[in-house]
Amino acid sequence: MNITRRAGLAGLALPFLAPSARAAGTLNLVLESEVVILDPHSTTAAITRTFATHVFDTLYAMDGQGLIKPQMVEAHETSADGLVWNFRLRDGLKFHDGAPVTSADVVASLERWAPRDSLGRMLWAAKAELVATDPRSFRLTLSRPFPLVLDVLGKPNAPLPVILPARLAAVPVEQRIREIIGSGPFRFRAADWRPGNVMVLERFADYVPRAEPADFLAGGKRVHLDSINLRVMPDQATGASALIAGEVDYMQYLPFDLLPRIERARGVRMQGLGGIHQFQGNFRINHAAAPMDDPAVRRVLWRCVDQASILTAIGVPPQFRAPPCPSFFLCDAPLSSAGGAAQAAFDPAEARRMLAASSYRGQPLAFLTTSGGISQTAAQVMIQSMQQAGFNVTEQVMDWGTLLARRARREGWHIFAVYANGTDMFSPLTNFYVSNTCADYPGWDCDRDIQRLLTEFALATDGANRRRIAAEIQTAAVAHVPSVMWGQFTIPAGYRERVRDLPRAAYPMFWEARL
Repeated sequence: MNITRRAGLAGLALPFLAPSARAAGTLNLVLESEVVILDPHSTTAAITRTFATHVFDTLYAMDGQGLIKPQMVEAHETSADGLVWNFRLRDGLKFHDGAPVTSADVVASLERWAPRDSLGRMLWAAKAELVATDPRSFRLTLSRPFPLVLDVLGKPNAPLPVILPARLAAVPVEQRIREIIGSGPFRFRAADWRPGNVMVLERFADYVPRAEPADFLAGGKRVHLDSINLRVMPDQATGASALIAGEVDYMQYLPFDLLPRIERARGVRMQGLGGIHQFQGNFRINHAAAPMDDPAVRRVLWRCVDQASILTAIGVPPQFRAPPCPSFFLCDAPLSSAGGAAQAAFDPAEARRMLAASSYRGQPLAFLTTSGGISQTAAQVMIQSMQQAGFNVTEQVMDWGTLLARRARREGWHIFAVYANGTDMFSPLTNFYVSNTCADYPGWDCDRDIQRLLTEFALATDGANRRRIAAEIQTAAVAHVPSVMWGQFTIPAGYRERVRDLPRAAYPMFWEARL
């Protein structure tokens, strides 16, 4: 799916930002939420990743085809046995405080980041040594071959392996950095940050883009704007009204119930993408809480989830949704697999039969939801299906922060609804619910066969073997049930027609954009 739609009908102007007050060369944006956590190593929050892709830089980056390309790195060499990797940084890299980026900064940053990331930990388990060999060069020595070195250093998933000044990388990640100094194409203007209102990122004049064209997170990120203002809105309806009125230039996620109005709005366009740029919804299951510790009970959930009905209830228009998808690694994606699909199809009668034949004896189940929005609607449709199958399940509504605190406990909950970017879910090594098996991760599932296959996938040296192993992981995951998917869909972005050359991607990006 690759959709750009026009839209017409002036909306109600809002008083907080008159169009005449907008500075020339400045975009006013409404993103998915306010940026609260600024430390890019300390969280998996998508909004922090969006902030980080503009303010910081990475050694490698993913292009629009899913390939990993050099970003801060000029060149690298690998020994014949694959154990020694020598890297050289591009010339002219600077931090926002004017200091040059050095290999010492790289070493310190990666040492801070890797223990916090599932892929980073996998690479670090194979690492023997990481050292700076001169101001622009560093060497990674492995104790055993690890073919995915570049994939890890260029992964698009939060927490991103961004490079900080060594003095900031020395701050323990549990404490979070307080001074935001990156080397990316935009600079954070701390003096103009107004939490709850606006954050300003200005063009970093000393940023040296790569020579090749920008391509998703890779390539030459050329900034043509003076600044971007990240506006905080009280709700989606207010943001959509501001977009229609011309008081903001871009809104990351348009509310589905307002799409007809936005389509008619004069001077507004919508953008939606397919494949890995879509979202995947999941119901995460707590394997530590009985009766969900019984795989026979968990497998009943596959027969309860009606993806088509859930997406209809949410209000996703047909052009922004995928057909029902059984793949943990997304449909219309490089590692799509239908393994186990026959056991994962919606079938209410089979759900009742399977549940009656299982160990379940009517124990109450706690289904956590957040008030309002997509996830709660998905959960409510699922709860109805589970009740019809014979589950004694009730909805427990709370805010997202409370849900995060509850899910961190092994007891007191059984299932919750969530959705994530496809770029986070399309690989076995980054899919939250597959990659974290046998780890200290909320849900606490453990399948040793999947764990073994993940290692095999990481060590595979060609695409055909990776696809084969991914299909085996898919089949094993359907039987293990770390989660069940509730749909694959796009939440379209909206932007004013005056904005030109806006990159087409799952993540908000504002290099290359022009007015």
